[in-house]
Amino acid sequence: MPLDRRALIISSLVLAAGPAMARAAPLPAAPGDMVLGSPTAPIQLVVFASPSCSHCGHWWNDDLPAIRKAYIDTGKVRLVFREFLTGPVEFAAAAFLLARRVGSPRYFAVLDAVFAKQTVILQSGNLWEGLLTIGKDFGLTEAQFTAALGDQQALAALNERVEIAGVRDKVNQTPTFIFDGRRIPGELTVYGMKTALAASAKG
Repeated sequence: MPLDRRALIISSLVLAAGPAMARAAPLPAAPGDMVLGSPTAPIQLVVFASPSCSHCGHWWNDDLPAIRKAYIDTGKVRLVFREFLTGPVEFAAAAFLLARRVGSPRYFAVLDAVFAKQTVILQSGNLWEGLLTIGKDFGLTEAQFTAALGDQQALAALNERVEIAGVRDKVNQTPTFIFDGRRIPGELTVYGMKTALAASAKG
């Protein structure tokens, strides 16, 4: 059953296009950002991604684990994750609402599960059921899951974060990476991180 027939309503969403270059917000992270890594890490990597974006899924599943092991878990880089919506927006929004409902300590674990099953869920068309299975894996009942996806206050906050990303941060595609205040084109690999760190060190 399509997800948008099960009480999730996406409203007042603004995705604004902007110029090719933009600078990341400085530390500390803005309200609503989700942070992975040490707060004292000298470098900030801002990542804008969407659970329904296939390129984001590729990066999350194939590149992020190596980047995390080499740079985030070692305290060299702090990842600041900013939510963005791409089509189907009802799936992307629902995944974010689910991750927020499960809670900060396991937010990234929920996204790990969503991205791992992204292709299967989207190809099946069973968006609601696919996310419900993930929600149950994290201890939610179906009633709790349904309430999370119908939480209008949480949805409004998500829409506000996405609008800020589009208008203030000039994001118009995903994934978008802003490393130490500089936008990095394409998908960021562990080798790309090494190159970006070297460039940052040179100023």
